[in-house]
Amino acid sequence: MKLLAFELSTEACSVALWRDGEVVERFEIAPRRHAELALPWAEALLAEAGVARTQLDAIAVGRGPGAFTGVRLGVAIAQGIALALDVPVLPVSTLLALAARAPASAQRVLAALDARMGEVYLGAFAREGDGDAWRALQVEAVGVPGAIALPEGDGWSGVGTGFDAVDGALRARLGERLAQVDATALPHASDVARIGAMMFARGEAVAPERLEPAYLRDNVALTLAEQASASAKKASTSDSERVDGNGGSDSRNTRP
Repeated sequence: MKLLAFELSTEACSVALWRDGEVVERFEIAPRRHAELALPWAEALLAEAGVARTQLDAIAVGRGPGAFTGVRLGVAIAQGIALALDVPVLPVSTLLALAARAPASAQRVLAALDARMGEVYLGAFAREGDGDAWRALQVEAVGVPGAIALPEGDGWSGVGTGFDAVDGALRARLGERLAQVDATALPHASDVARIGAMMFARGEAVAPERLEPAYLRDNVALTLAEQASASAKKASTSDSERVDGNGGSDSRNTRP
């Protein structure tokens, strides 16, 4: 089985090729360069492996949560390629892919990403068996570190930038419940590929048109609309001020 995987949800850009159990990957921390790098990397990986596009069985993608632009780009690329090749897609949680960065000995993992605006994205997962299979322990969420819902128990392994976000508030709140933390970890396409391969084997691939991003923030669209509205109001105000200053009447300068 052969699949191409993309993970573009954070400042890291990565693309991977899964070929019958072997994975090759390109990874780079490249803020704002994802659109420039993703497709050329994919073409290079296929060429180096001698795999034609038509030999791909599916496209895997980190569906979020994460940076709005990166999540949207990853989903769009995966959909476009899958539709062109008439193959299904494998939507993989970015937080689950991040959890896979934990040490092999970690049995329970908290994956957290900096969500900006004083919040974090959080997912809790348990490893099943000795392999790469995982089980979600709670619904993925976004919230302030001091109030976001946490699973019970201790001995957790923490991974992700969320543990250093907001002055390390999440790390401080968990305290001794954390056995270890890697706050520099970022999700990789190689893990998206491994998880995607297992999903494919379980029959969990979906049609490209059914692929949906996981933003978690319900107000993403509203926020963008509010920003556009604010910009329009600002432009309107500026135009009014220019009119008043360059030809508009001023009662203070009007003689009776």
